[in-house]
Amino acid sequence: SCLAWQETAQALKTLAQAARGVAAATADPATASAMLDSAREVMDGSTMLISEAKQALVAPGDSESQQRLAQVAKSVSHSLSACVNCLPGQKDVDMALKNIGEASKKLLMETIPPCSKSFQEAQSDLNQTAADLNQSAGDVVHASKGTSSQLADASGKFSEDFDEFLDAGIEMAGHTQSKEDQFQVIGNLKNISMASSKLLLAAKSLSVDPGAANAKGLLAAAARSVTDSINQLINLCTQQAPGQKECDNALRELEAVRGLLDNPNEPVNDLSYFDCIESVMESSKVLGESMAGISHNCKTGDVPSFGDCVSVASKALCGLTEAAGQASYLVGVSDPNSQTGHQGLVDPVQFARANQAIQMACQNLVDPGSSPSQVLSAATIVAKHTSALCNACRLASSKTANPVAKRHFVQSAKEVANSTASLVKTIKALDGDFSDENREKCRVATAPLIEAVDNLTTFASNPEFASVPALISREGSAAQVPILQSARSMLDSSTQLLKTARSLVMNPKDPPTWSLLASYSRTVSDSIKSLITAIRDKAPGQRECDSAIDSINKCIRDIEHVSLAAISQNLPTRDDISLEALQEQLMSSVHEVGHLIEPISTAAKGEAAQLGHKISQLASYFEPLHSAAVGMASKLMHHQQQMNLLDQTKTLAESALQMLYAAKEGGGNPKAALAHDAIAEATQLMREAVDDLMVTLNEAASEVGIVGGMVDSIADSMGKMTKSVSGPEELGSLASQVTGDYSQLALQGHLAAATAEPEEIGVQIKLRVQELGHGCIVLVQKAGALQSCPSDSITKRELIEGARVVTEKVSMVLSVLQAGNKGTQACITAASAVSGIIADLGTTIMFASASTLNAETDTDSFADHRENILKTAKALVEDTKNLVSGAASGQEKLARAAQSSATTITQLTDVVKLGAASIGPDDPETQVVLLNAVKDVAKALGELIGATKCAAGKAADDSSMFQLKSAAKVMVTNVTSLLKTVKAVEDEATRGTRALEATIECIRQELTVFQSKDTPVKFTTPEEFIRMTKGITTATAKAVAAGNSARQEDVISTANLSRKVIADMLTACKQAAYHDGVSEEVRGRALLYGTECTNGYIRLLEHVLQVLQRPTAEQKQHLAVFSKRVAGAVTELIQTAEAMKGTEWVDPEDPTVIAETELLGAAASIEAAAKKLEQLKPRAKPKQADESLDFEEQILEAAKSIAAATSALVKSASAAQRELVAQGKVGSIPANAEDDGQWSQGLISAARMVAAATSNLCEAANASVQGHATEEKLISSAKQVAASTAQLLVACKVKADQDSEAMKRLQAAGNAVKRASDNLVKAAQKAAFDKADDENVVVKTKFVGGIAQIIAAQEEMLRKERELEEARKKLAQIRQQQYKFLPSELREDED
Repeated sequence: SCLAWQETAQALKTLAQAARGVAAATADPATASAMLDSAREVMDGSTMLISEAKQALVAPGDSESQQRLAQVAKSVSHSLSACVNCLPGQKDVDMALKNIGEASKKLLMETIPPCSKSFQEAQSDLNQTAADLNQSAGDVVHASKGTSSQLADASGKFSEDFDEFLDAGIEMAGHTQSKEDQFQVIGNLKNISMASSKLLLAAKSLSVDPGAANAKGLLAAAARSVTDSINQLINLCTQQAPGQKECDNALRELEAVRGLLDNPNEPVNDLSYFDCIESVMESSKVLGESMAGISHNCKTGDVPSFGDCVSVASKALCGLTEAAGQASYLVGVSDPNSQTGHQGLVDPVQFARANQAIQMACQNLVDPGSSPSQVLSAATIVAKHTSALCNACRLASSKTANPVAKRHFVQSAKEVANSTASLVKTIKALDGDFSDENREKCRVATAPLIEAVDNLTTFASNPEFASVPALISREGSAAQVPILQSARSMLDSSTQLLKTARSLVMNPKDPPTWSLLASYSRTVSDSIKSLITAIRDKAPGQRECDSAIDSINKCIRDIEHVSLAAISQNLPTRDDISLEALQEQLMSSVHEVGHLIEPISTAAKGEAAQLGHKISQLASYFEPLHSAAVGMASKLMHHQQQMNLLDQTKTLAESALQMLYAAKEGGGNPKAALAHDAIAEATQLMREAVDDLMVTLNEAASEVGIVGGMVDSIADSMGKMTKSVSGPEELGSLASQVTGDYSQLALQGHLAAATAEPEEIGVQIKLRVQELGHGCIVLVQKAGALQSCPSDSITKRELIEGARVVTEKVSMVLSVLQAGNKGTQACITAASAVSGIIADLGTTIMFASASTLNAETDTDSFADHRENILKTAKALVEDTKNLVSGAASGQEKLARAAQSSATTITQLTDVVKLGAASIGPDDPETQVVLLNAVKDVAKALGELIGATKCAAGKAADDSSMFQLKSAAKVMVTNVTSLLKTVKAVEDEATRGTRALEATIECIRQELTVFQSKDTPVKFTTPEEFIRMTKGITTATAKAVAAGNSARQEDVISTANLSRKVIADMLTACKQAAYHDGVSEEVRGRALLYGTECTNGYIRLLEHVLQVLQRPTAEQKQHLAVFSKRVAGAVTELIQTAEAMKGTEWVDPEDPTVIAETELLGAAASIEAAAKKLEQLKPRAKPKQADESLDFEEQILEAAKSIAAATSALVKSASAAQRELVAQGKVGSIPANAEDDGQWSQGLISAARMVAAATSNLCEAANASVQGHATEEKLISSAKQVAASTAQLLVACKVKADQDSEAMKRLQAAGNAVKRASDNLVKAAQKAAFDKADDENVVVKTKFVGGIAQIIAAQEEMLRKERELEEARKKLAQIRQQQYKFLPSELREDED
């Protein structure tokens, strides 16, 4: 925000100066006064804006403050617009816009005025005014790049032509035959009015800021839109003049694309250079055929075919122009002196077109005269363009690294999508009933969509997201000229040809016109031929390839001359430079050439625009390479070495020459497969030449003792050399490495000897390093001898012996260095001791926390140890001073200081542990506070010893000395904190306050370590990181509670807990952030939010400290604010940790995950039941004639279909549940656990009911088939399946989108279950009915026996009715009990 304020202030200062300059240069006093007044309003508004922004920063969560800020920003934007409108020429554009708006009101009249002209006259007027308006649009485009007066004249002319065109269009609308055609004409006129307004706005914007990003592209798109809108109207209105409208449309299209050739410094499309050539070839072929068709159809009088040929020719000419513009851009940008641009984050032209299309479609939607088909067409346009905008926002948010822009794109896409969804609902209602009420709802729904799209378009026009145009050099512009001239000539001659053809088709018997047509056809053909020739001749990289070929050929000739001189022993020695410098120059040049091989190969195969740049770089390295090779050869003593070096340099130059020829042939054409093979072969040869030359240079370096820059350990090199005896070809490079290692050792040994204490140590260092040097010389000599004669066994033994001697000498050098490095060794020993003390204190703190740290004797008290602690701490301070001074003194003093400090910290730790134990286990928190204080001292001493070791012997202004001083300050601070803590132990009133102060200081030190650039040694998992953040939430709650209670015990407990959880979180955060697989962006977020969380927690503890000192109600209320900030940072940390895990991670406690698991489990159990049914077979029965399917088989088939259907149902429910999570209707971690969890539980219970009911059905079917169950049990089981299926559908419908695919599949699966259940019920009922019919009742004939039979039947009926009633009551009780456990969704449905 600070940077933004500074930029705003600077911009306002520049605005004030510019406003005064414009006012001074304006002749009209009123205009000058208006300019100054508007600038003053901007200044006043900006002052208020900065003030409101400051208030918003103070209270970021205040919605009222944010609202005021937005209002003030909007006011400043309006003031800026008013200020811009006062510029010269802007008022004229505004006046033109106003005139267009006034003229467009004619389109709002309810009835079209009666026609005053004939159809032919009206049509002629419309064509003429359309041509004038199109020409005026082109003039506005050109004038926007000129002076303000030119723009004023052009915009005035454009508004006049628009008024005349509008009158001609309204006159033409009066001649339409139907109301629908009339509405279409008026609708097209409205579209032209909107496009015209956008053209003037774009021209106005470009004239104000010619360098604005995307301004030229938006202007060209607006002009193209005007042309397209005019063509649509002409196509609609000129049906009575065949052939003419096609010619007029073609002429307008050619005029619109002519602007692509004005300043081709931006890409026209995505075509590569060779795609442009292919496009030109194809389009020229199509154009030739269509021109022949135009001539032929003029002769035969076939006017419809003539119109088709004209349309085809127009498209071909536009394609030729676009290809020519793209090719010229690629030619210009491929020049080595040009700078390529880069693609923007979004395409503002696409956004502007979509915005205009959506606005036009919304106008048609709310137009009372729109037919149902027009409404549906407009709805389709809205859906298409809003979908494209949302996709563009999604891509932009994924590409940008700016978190603010990322969020804005996502939010804008959501607003567009939501407003589109609302509009679509109103359109559906309107489609069903075209009433005024529905149309008004539709009009209201369009307003939010238009606003959202406008806001998105404005945001996308931000210069930050714009494409950066290429900077074409003077040479690049000159190379573009032939292509542009040919393309312009083609457009001019094509325009004349189409005008001639237009008149010829009306009067085909005019010989002079035929002669003109033939002349223009030849001119078009010649222009296209010259265009193709120019594109081929100006192919990117060809000129650079030719220049590089000439340069390298010259180098080869020079090397040949030098080789002849070397053969005749007449090569003059170069004395102006050393051999070492020539060696370094040559190796550097060869390295750079080697690095360019792959980029040149890639460019030659498919990146034509980069070929020239890479070839020029390659050629620039060959001149110094050739010069260094000749100079080095002149200084070599051996003739064979000279010839080898020159021959290999020549080989490299020749392989580069072959590479250039292959690259020129390929030219960046991805389709030139034959050239690609040659490029690959040349690439391999050039790599081999580079490798051979590098081997020769390394060998030469090893023999003459030149340090090649290869610095590794000598001992490691010795080991490699002895292992390489079986491969003598590697000895040259290893010897070179040994030489380089010794050079570095000799340099450092000289410095160590000069600074060693006492002087005898320095003498010993020099002696041992010299002995090592003699051993290295012998080793390198033996390596060279073995390389010359690899089979010599004696030389092999001598090499191995030499390596052993060098290894011994290395150990002797290390020994003497350690003897002269007594202080540093003492620091290392002391640091190790301190590390052990810190670990021991950590264990003691664990015992204290568990209330198990007891005093040695019952009479022991803290007062007995207080003085010892204070005395030992003061002694440690003295040791600290000695350590700091010892870094600048000798090794002896440093060693004594390090040993003394290690001893003192051990003593201090022991007495503090005794003091803590004397406090007793009844007060563990105080024990922990005291132990933490001495642990902080030990940590600081460890850091101080490390800094002392690094700073020993360094100059006073060295950076390590500043680190030493910083570590000393921390040490003193922690010792002071320990002393205060010791004094406060027996003072209960200040004990908590002191503990909190120490904790705050400790957390600050931990944060400093966290913010350092050091990479952690260990790594941890994101799960462990999340676990560590949970402690912060607990500690925050305890801190707030301690602040509210103000009790010292609570404060001490909070201080101890805070210290631990923050330290653990910071450690886990850094270890997880640097874990493998974590991206740079996520790592940065983790470190940022870790810092924010810690700072927020420090501020919370500081506020608790304030509350302890001044415990007012207002102070305590602020605790909640600080705790919320910590909670917000913890939330961001958890989200970052989840991002580290990737998208596959799920929370096993998430209700939606539990729901999906249960659903899949239910599906598995149903499938298992279905497999069990598959194995069942009906009882074997005697064969009966004329029965195709018995009852048992019907039961099994129906049960199998139900099981299959319920399996599909549960899987569909699982898919619907996943879809809801993806749509955000159910969170993967629900914000409202009761809401989403309740829905998930409803789905779980419903899935379980389906699985249980299906299992019961399978058992009933099995029992029925085996004769152990009745048909009634089977019917009941089937009905239970249907009921549980309905409940599952209800549970899923609660939040699901009814039109989603998953919901449709779920509904279909539910219907399948219901049908299968119904079929089973019908089959069982039919069987029961047939069984009842088959039972014959035998009626007794005797009177008494008949009476008894009736009484028995009535008794059985009453018993059955009583059993039925009891069964009903039992069922009701079961349902009531189950109802209590149903989720709310299922309860409401049953109600």
